[in-house]
Amino acid sequence: MNFFKPKFWDKDQISIFSILLLPITLLIKLLTFLKYSFTKTHQYSIPIICVGNIYLGGTGKTPLCIEIFSILKNLNKNPIFVRKKYDSFQDEVDLQKQIGPICESRKRVDALNNAIKKNADIAILDDGFQDNSIKKNLSVVCFNEKQWIGNGFTIPSGPLRENLSALRRADCVVINGKKNTNIENRILEKNKSIKIYYANYKPQNIEKFKNKKIVCFAGIGNPDNFFTLLEENGIKILERISFPDHYNYSEIELKNLIKKVKENDAILLTTEKDYLRIDKNYRKNINFLKIIVEIENKTQFIQEIKRII
Repeated sequence: MNFFKPKFWDKDQISIFSILLLPITLLIKLLTFLKYSFTKTHQYSIPIICVGNIYLGGTGKTPLCIEIFSILKNLNKNPIFVRKKYDSFQDEVDLQKQIGPICESRKRVDALNNAIKKNADIAILDDGFQDNSIKKNLSVVCFNEKQWIGNGFTIPSGPLRENLSALRRADCVVINGKKNTNIENRILEKNKSIKIYYANYKPQNIEKFKNKKIVCFAGIGNPDNFFTLLEENGIKILERISFPDHYNYSEIELKNLIKKVKENDAILLTTEKDYLRIDKNYRKNINFLKIIVEIENKTQFIQEIKRII
């Protein structure tokens, strides 16, 4: 799924493009409703923590899944990541494999059955909020405070997979970014009992890039968030280069990037997800930013997890 998000998706004002795409948007919503209506929900013998979103990409699901895995291990559980198999999402799989076991399949129900066979006692369902075939014990929906819900329309008129009313099915919201009362109020209008938490990315190896000339590139949901994170941590960026989400870099592109930094006596820096998509022959010339997620009010968040295990 290599594509740049249209700029009008994240604009406050209504775009003519959103209006023109409304017939397709309404058709997709109808088909989705029919699919939900005729889908049988399966319940499983182990608890399932679902980490999903309604904004398409760039909300911090993968790092949050990794943090939840760490929390569960500290609670003496035997967790496993469960995913639907997408060939273009191999970067996320490789990242999670560094942390713990994964079960993936073309159908999430099959992946969950395999997880149970492997003696997992709790599953972290990465990106399954829209899958009505699975009964979740805890549903966590991620947002990025900067993008929030974009223009508020669903695909293709906007960046949303579902309307904000979908939060009625959620137990928790994790907002990546600063406290925002307006966002909180919009969320609570849809679900008064939902728990709201904030999280932030904390770079682990940022010091090695300070006082250096940096050329940075990213092919993630919202590359600007990566560039902003670098600047907020005192990194002076010589050039920033954006690629589509889950982009597969060609040899020519990688050679050009490496040539660029050599000509400018600079360092080439990207995200860990991008790094894992790059051919191993080129990785020695490229650095990545290692990050972890820090959850505010983490103690309360852990209590939410304990409630279902």
